[in-house]
Formats: sequence, C-alpha cells, structure tokens
Amino acid sequence: MRAYAVKMFCEPLAPIEQPDPQPAGTEVVIDVTRCGVCHSDLHIQDGYYDLGGGKRLSLADRGVSTPVIMGHEVLGRLVAKGPDAPIADSEIGKTFLVYPWLGCGTCEICRRDEENYCPKPASLGVFRSGGYAEKCVVPHPKHLVDVTGIDPTLAATYACSGITAYSALTKIDIDKDNETLLIMGLGGVGMSGLQIAHALGFRNIVVADIDAGKRELAIANGARDAIDPRSADAAAKLAEAGGAAGAVDFVGAKPTAEFAIAALRKGGTYVVVGLFGGDITLSIPPIVLRAITIRGSYVGNLRELKELIALVRAGKVKPMPVETVSFNGVNDALDRLRAGKVQGRLVIAR
Repeated sequence: MRAYAVKMFCEPLAPIEQPDPQPAGTEVVIDVTRCGVCHSDLHIQDGYYDLGGGKRLSLADRGVSTPVIMGHEVLGRLVAKGPDAPIADSEIGKTFLVYPWLGCGTCEICRRDEENYCPKPASLGVFRSGGYAEKCVVPHPKHLVDVTGIDPTLAATYACSGITAYSALTKIDIDKDNETLLIMGLGGVGMSGLQIAHALGFRNIVVADIDAGKRELAIANGARDAIDPRSADAAAKLAEAGGAAGAVDFVGAKPTAEFAIAALRKGGTYVVVGLFGGDITLSIPPIVLRAITIRGSYVGNLRELKELIALVRAGKVKPMPVETVSFNGVNDALDRLRAGKVQGRLVIAR
C-alpha cells in the first residue's frame, strides 16, 4: 500500500510503500477513503510541542518514533477482519468512522472507554499508523462508528475536530440561554465548536479571532458577536455584557489564554483545547477570589463521539465548511494549514 510518512521531524512528508496489512486477532482493516488534516499534525510533523520560555516537549521522548504515518480523522470501508474480531461478515464493505484516540486497551481507564486518558497512548496517526495511507489497521471493531447517511467528507472531521469540540463544550456548565460562552479561535476545531455549541443549546456565543474573515464567518454562522482580541475595547465589550461565564480556547496560546481568563466573570470556567503552545503566569489569590476554574480538555472518548454522531444524525449540528484535497497533495494541505489559509477543515479524499 501507498502512504505518506514523517521520516524526519521538521521535514515534508515522504511517500512510502508498505505491504498490505493482514489483520490478526481482533484487528480490522479499513480501506481509507477520507482522512482529515488536523493542526495537531503540524506538531507531529515538527516533532515537539512549544512549552514556552524556550522549552519544548519532544514527541520522541513521549514514545513517538519515525517513520510516522499521520492522520487521525479516518473514515473508510471495512475490508478485512482478524479471526477473533467480534463483527459480522456482513459488515465487510460498509463505511465506518474510526475512533482514533486509543490506549493500551487493558487498564481500568481503557475498560471504562476513556482511552484518551490512558497513560500508555496508542493513538492512530501518532503512536500507530494512521490515515495518510491507503489502508489503516484498527485493533478492535468497537472503535468503528456507523456514520450511514452522513456525508463522508464531513463525517471524517468528527473523529477529531468534532469530538474535541464536543468534549470541551460539555465541560462548560452555565445558563445556556442567558450567559455568555466565549470561543477563542475559529480554525477547524473552533468552527466545529461553534456549530456544536448551537446544537448543545448555547444561545449567547461570542467568538474572538484576529482574522477579520473568520470573524465574519462567525457572525454568518450564528455568533452573537465576533471580536478582535487585540482591540483596546475587546475586554470592555465583554465586561459590559457581564463577562464570559465560560470560555473554550481552541488556540491554546499565551495571548488567547490570558485574554480568555481575564474575560471570565466571577465563578467562570476556562477550558483550553488548543496546543499552539507557550506559557502563562497566574497569581494565585485572584484565582481564589474570582472562584474561576481552569482546566484542560484532551480530545474525547468513544461515548462522546457516538453522542456527537447522534446529534448530527438528528440534524442538530450544522455542517461546517470542508474542502477535499488529493491524497498526493497532503504536503500542500499541511503547508496551507500552517500558513493559516484554511477556513473550516481540509479532508484528503481517495
């Protein structure tokens, strides 16, 4: 099979040839027809996360070794199954979305289907070969999600941008009819977050983004307001509205974190999702005196992905902008994403 892999960190992906995978045990093989291109792939391609202050978190130190076949928003046809895979032969040929955030599969956390929190991650496209390939091996059919009736290009995005946004938003417990939800950043995950926030019942959504085009897109997609966080009156506008009861940061950079935390009303919650990087310094007394909550949210679990797909099937999640790119154009897609020249999500189509 053909694939594109990171052979050396900080270098473009290289085409490689591998034998077609043969499933063993409970494994199943997916013939990949769609795979989303995610901002996380840029960090994997670079080989590190920026911790701020000149510090880096090396992916090699986390157990990621090259070559890496990236791609974690995987969708395709089931074409083979191992002898112990608990799935009917009649399912062969059916299209599934793959839950990619795998763990060891045996610890208590994994047995609770919270594999995204497993201390020994085995995520597709990171620790295991992913969807930038013609075929992808999945360790167990329980990770296959039926998306019949959903546009396959759009459905692929729900495995990361969708589930990540959904999981983060469910951590915000506010009066959805009257209190303000602040969304930081309207990239692919942020745009998905805006659509899912509507589906979850948030009625007062403010989007903050430095890109004027993305602010216009936010308003066109139902945001109550869209602000430039660099503007001198941005914080004042939020304060006039009573401050944000909850903020979800889909960028995860020093400026977005500082702005979102400052924008919270007393008792508000800040959830950081993005991995753009950097660090912040917080004084302890104001955290107590303001009674604010600061927490991270890492992708989502299998249950949450199924809940999201149910919302989509019910027609409650408005489709986000998606653009298909060719399998051989994966490096160009990553370059566009790195340059910030994407509205919505890019999806590789085969």
